[in-house]
Amino acid sequence: MARNSAADRLSAAMAPALRNFRPPAKLTVSEWADKRRRLSPETSAEAGPWRTSRTPYLKEPMDAFNDPKVNRIVMVASSQVGKSELELNIIGYIIDQDPGSILYVQPTLDDAKKFSRLRVAPMIRDSKLKVADVKAKDSGNTILQKSFPGGMLTITGSNSASALASTPARYIIGDERDRWAKSAGTEGDPWALAEARQTTFYNRKAVEVSTPTTKGDSAIADSFMLGTQERWCHQCPDCGEFANIVFDDIKINKVEEVRPSGKKVVKVESVDWVCPNCGCIHTEEEVRHLPAKWIAENPGAYESGIRSFWLNAFSSPWQPWTKIATKYLEALHDPEKLKVVFNTMLGELWEERGEVPDEDAMLARREDYGRNADGSPVELPEGVLALTCGVDTQDDRLEYEVLGHGKFGETWGVKRGVIVGRPDTPEVWQRLDDVADHVYKFRDGRGLRISITCVDSGGHYTQEVYDECRKRQARMFFAIKGKGGDGIPFVSPPKQTKITIKGKYIGQVWLYSLGVDAGKATIMSSLKVQEAGPKFCHFPRAEEAGYDGAFFAGLLSEKLTLARTKAGTVWRWEKLPGHQRNEALDCRNYALAGLRIIDPDMDAAERRLKGWAEPAKKEQKRKPVRRQRPADDYDW
Repeated sequence: MARNSAADRLSAAMAPALRNFRPPAKLTVSEWADKRRRLSPETSAEAGPWRTSRTPYLKEPMDAFNDPKVNRIVMVASSQVGKSELELNIIGYIIDQDPGSILYVQPTLDDAKKFSRLRVAPMIRDSKLKVADVKAKDSGNTILQKSFPGGMLTITGSNSASALASTPARYIIGDERDRWAKSAGTEGDPWALAEARQTTFYNRKAVEVSTPTTKGDSAIADSFMLGTQERWCHQCPDCGEFANIVFDDIKINKVEEVRPSGKKVVKVESVDWVCPNCGCIHTEEEVRHLPAKWIAENPGAYESGIRSFWLNAFSSPWQPWTKIATKYLEALHDPEKLKVVFNTMLGELWEERGEVPDEDAMLARREDYGRNADGSPVELPEGVLALTCGVDTQDDRLEYEVLGHGKFGETWGVKRGVIVGRPDTPEVWQRLDDVADHVYKFRDGRGLRISITCVDSGGHYTQEVYDECRKRQARMFFAIKGKGGDGIPFVSPPKQTKITIKGKYIGQVWLYSLGVDAGKATIMSSLKVQEAGPKFCHFPRAEEAGYDGAFFAGLLSEKLTLARTKAGTVWRWEKLPGHQRNEALDCRNYALAGLRIIDPDMDAAERRLKGWAEPAKKEQKRKPVRRQRPADDYDW
């Protein structure tokens, strides 16, 4: 009896220790969260047991963490959709189920400390995770470090090079990725530093989470494009098709009220979703009960181990659509407020353009100029009365645009291209001659030649450009030099400039000075025009013409900003984040300057074109008559 009592006492004493060696139950992150996670009253309006069913869109991103084929998860999300809970559930799962070292990175050290106190510590407490007691001496539990059996959670900022470069980690979790420092001190990209800490772990996992920021300068958007590019799509009950709910498909029903003070206020009565596939309208209440699932646009990335997800607030159970619409309407006339709405509510990238369309809008605006009888694209639509060409000079290429001009500032893109090669080689200029000498045709066979070609002389080949333009001066090739600054005339009278090649005087060339800021203002103003007519910019859809996404990214690469200097506040043009190439904008600027230089009589040009076309119709059944060649600018 005594022996049994002693054995019982021994078993009772050893049981707690032995339980630590018991293998954890096989659970996914979402199953673990439903079983163990408790939402803390300090940070949640729905404190208590976690329910994945409340946010069904988080199930797959969470459970992707358990997929042995997936080593990187990317979540682009608006606010109030539970993206922080995704991270906390993964951290809790690691501590409780699959221990290992965790490197959790916030934008700054201050953010890291705040997140640790307000989110991590309450989760550890309420979910009863096996983390060392903070009160115990040498417990290994500090604000920025939490030790647990089998691992340690290190919380740091993207600006802390020492923490990123010295902590081996099987798991990396990056929060608010788009707000990270561009460089951790002088050590370089923080994400690259963090990933280097995982090198020795064959079973490593990385998680990136962030609201999106500015188009072209968003790290999380770049990471999203590397992955499966999944979006949360709802099924339309009318057509059965699945579609992602985006702001462009939202219909706001509003009324305008006038307050006693006389101020007009817009009130949102309801918000509906218009199915992009069939056009049927559904209320928010209907949509919340529709079947929904993640649909990948790039499923092949799964084989590379990267799953990426994009989510906006229209799927959030905590964000009424009327609130989203109201916030949008309130911010409509304040770009800074509107940017916040786009990023944090609509979950969309912000384009720093003001009223100027973005690349996607311009691509969609391209037109079909028509086809010739042989199926080739028509080069010149009706309305074009003169052609100019603008050429930008780079060290390894020439870029050009042939631009058609009509009355009242209406323009037509005709041809855009790149000639690869150094500007001091004859082959490059011979190919530019082919562009300049080409007769660009209308559908009926009439044609126009380029009236003037303006070539940028800036860069490392100034003298060579001068020399080549001098050789072609009779064909209206002119060197130009751009000068930035407010108040500088778009085109100033030319001056003769000396040409010196390898220290030897060659001759002189006419050089035009351009006020490029004035030209850019004209271009951006014209791009805002929405209807064909005065100042409207036409672009061809034909692939041969070269007006692709890269062209529009360059054309829309700059914006006018108000900057403070020692001399006061000045307006100046600056490149948009992520838009490094602006050659398309420069080429159009130079082509517009060419029109200003030759200053053609558009009425006379129109009369000539019409005069040639009418006799052609009358003479179709007559014996052909030999005609004298028209002026150089026009050709049959």
